[in-house]
Amino acid sequence: MNQPEFMKRPVSVVGEEYALLLRDIKERYRKSRMKAAVKVNTALLEFYWGLGHDILALHTDAKWGSAFFDCLSLDLKAEFPGQTGFSVTNLKYAKRWYEFYNQTDSIRHQPGDEIEMPLDFGFVPWKHHIAIFTHSKSLDEAQFYIEETIRNGWSRAELSAEIENKLYQKKGRALTNFDLQLPQPHGELAKAILKSPYDFSFTGLDNKATEKQLEDVISQNITRLLLELGSGFAYVGRQMELRMPGGQTFIPDMIFYHTRLKCYIVVELKVVPFIPDFAGKLNFYVSAVDELMKQSDDNQTIGLLICKSKDDTVVEWSFRGLDRPLGVAEYELRKELGNVARYLPSEIELQRMIDTYDNI
Repeated sequence: MNQPEFMKRPVSVVGEEYALLLRDIKERYRKSRMKAAVKVNTALLEFYWGLGHDILALHTDAKWGSAFFDCLSLDLKAEFPGQTGFSVTNLKYAKRWYEFYNQTDSIRHQPGDEIEMPLDFGFVPWKHHIAIFTHSKSLDEAQFYIEETIRNGWSRAELSAEIENKLYQKKGRALTNFDLQLPQPHGELAKAILKSPYDFSFTGLDNKATEKQLEDVISQNITRLLLELGSGFAYVGRQMELRMPGGQTFIPDMIFYHTRLKCYIVVELKVVPFIPDFAGKLNFYVSAVDELMKQSDDNQTIGLLICKSKDDTVVEWSFRGLDRPLGVAEYELRKELGNVARYLPSEIELQRMIDTYDNI
């Protein structure tokens, strides 16, 4: 009977030093494969970048007409049979991609000119780029999604979901006092991980839901909540008791730990508009977590209040005199149909439509 490979190794090389060596070799191999993948992707993107540049320099509807892309696609496919990426649609994307990122460039380049693609583009696959530039309304928005894709390692489906959820418009929109209460650049990073409004439509609740109903459904769908909060949030617990030295107990709604910020985040949920009392209570919870849970290597705890709505001025004035880093954001529940129902066909009209199709 043949022995498995791991049983054939000499006993003398099995130990801590060997384990460390094996770990390092595995890590270097993974990094080398990643570098190779990035290099291949960068070469492909540089080709599309140059292709888009040359097409933009030569192509005008008046001169070439609509047959330009059809002819170019056929000629490239004939020269490189079996190679993908030369469809009419992809050629048009290459032109639009280059044009999008050079929309402020007033210099007209000629085919063959030396052109450079931004360095960070190579870390993002081509189809991710298509999703980004076709849905972004500005260069800043596109750059935001490129950086977030690189930072979070998003798949195309995850990227599309974040774009559809308008992450760019929501990111950093929570009101905070981080500029005053947190050192830089920690404060800027903390502001960047918060957004407003948070999409709680996954709860299936409407605006008549009670606070307990919202907490219950969210705690039952913690995975969906973590996806909505964003990368780095780790769930610690709900309704955790904060026991004071004198015996009193206080219970915040939810506590998280953020792996990038390296700090606890106390989250309070309110199904009513923001009032100043909420800020004072959250400030106390943050202080308590700092005293009872925070370790020496943790950063300062942050408080996040997520409420139905807020008046920005009321929030800003409520922060005055409070010494803990706090943020206030809004949430959205299921979209209301409002007056849409009056545009829908009635039951009688639906039956009439069914009868009509049955007689065709």
